[in-house]
Amino acid sequence: MPTTMQVHIGNLVRQALRQSGHTNQWLADQMGMDRSTLQRLFNKPSIDTQQLFRLSRILGCDLFRHYSERL
Repeated sequence: MPTTMQVHIGNLVRQALRQSGHTNQWLADQMGMDRSTLQRLFNKPSIDTQQLFRLSRILGCDLFRHYSERL
């Protein structure tokens, strides 16, 4: 798959969080992690599907669509 089609899900999670109007601390609390762990998640180009599902539910958006749109 060409580089331009790759998904960096950490960046997209950060963007979804900003759009939600919540803070990093709020999301870290919701996920049961500290802010430094959340920061590392933002830097990951991919994450576990269970974690992505949980983030989608918490943020109220379908983060999986960023993958399915590229099929």
